[in-house]
Amino acid sequence: MKDKSDLDGLKKKYEEIMKKHNLPSFKEMNEDFQIEKISESETEILIREVRKFMGDKILNYMRFIENILNPMNVPIFIFSIIKLLDVEEKKKVSEIYKELMKKEIQFIELDLEFNEEKEIRFIKDSYEFWQRIKKDMLKIIDKINKKWDNKFEANSKGYFG
Repeated sequence: MKDKSDLDGLKKKYEEIMKKHNLPSFKEMNEDFQIEKISESETEILIREVRKFMGDKILNYMRFIENILNPMNVPIFIFSIIKLLDVEEKKKVSEIYKELMKKEIQFIELDLEFNEEKEIRFIKDSYEFWQRIKKDMLKIIDKINKKWDNKFEANSKGYFG
């Protein structure tokens, strides 16, 4: 296990590129993308690693939404979620998915060919993008939770036998 000095070193390196390129703070990036895990490995190109952590999170959410929009071989709970979404919520989920796909294409492009300026632009744009998408996702999750509670309250009055 790495020690605290590795994390401190990561924070120091990140702060240098943050100031140079006007990036979000380490704290902000770590809260949303868990970039502190980069300290567990050695890297010469920190911005690429930061971008990879961002891309991984975006990809995970894209896969989750993809399962909602196209439920094939998915866990059963996905079907429960789908039933709770109304037409407008499904439309919003579809819009979010399209935006996540665009980010994934940008991510793949950068994986194929390193370009420092494009990496920086991806980090900045993806951070802003995530702040917006996160709010939309939280609204949808909140509605699902409320409907979920109501659905199970109504069902709890019946017989389970």
